[in-house]
Amino acid sequence: MSGQLYIISAPSGAGKTSLVSALVSSSPDISVSISHTTRAKRAGENDGVNYHFVEQAQFELMIEAGDFLESANVFDHSYGTSNEAVSSQLVTGSDVILEIDWQGARQVREHKPDCLSIFILPPSYNELEQRLKRRGEDTDDVVERRMRDAITEMTHYKDYDFIVINDDFHTALADIQSILRANRLRSSVQQQENSFLLNGLLE
Repeated sequence: MSGQLYIISAPSGAGKTSLVSALVSSSPDISVSISHTTRAKRAGENDGVNYHFVEQAQFELMIEAGDFLESANVFDHSYGTSNEAVSSQLVTGSDVILEIDWQGARQVREHKPDCLSIFILPPSYNELEQRLKRRGEDTDDVVERRMRDAITEMTHYKDYDFIVINDDFHTALADIQSILRANRLRSSVQQQENSFLLNGLLE
């Protein structure tokens, strides 16, 4: 049985990366697809772990070759998801998470309409701005730009199957875990995973 593909999107500062990290740590049967990016490696990041870091010329060649399930330009850098990497994980039965923005999500839905998507929202505009400032990674100008882009990003929440409000981290994590758990209990999934048991009950 193939795994389930999940899309998780959020505006910058909403806590997506921390939530996904905690989710994967608590769920051994789910993994995060490692994206390709043209941006520079940040302190503490490792190639092949956080991202596959590539030059712009190589990225464009991969687009021409049709290697990406989705690709987008975010904050002047290119990001893309390897189609082969995702397919090879799903075929083993492992669930896969794509941490991508609304542009990428739209592309993935076209190719894999059976994917499930989750949008993470902050509890308020002011809280989102404070979280970005508390990170201390960006200048005031960059924070201002991220806030403008966040508004654009958040207008697409209606395109997603589920919405999670990250007001309290542990509650938001439990909400995402509940979505994954409920999906695994769907009748169609259970019929495939427990066909022997179900057939035996009807003998």
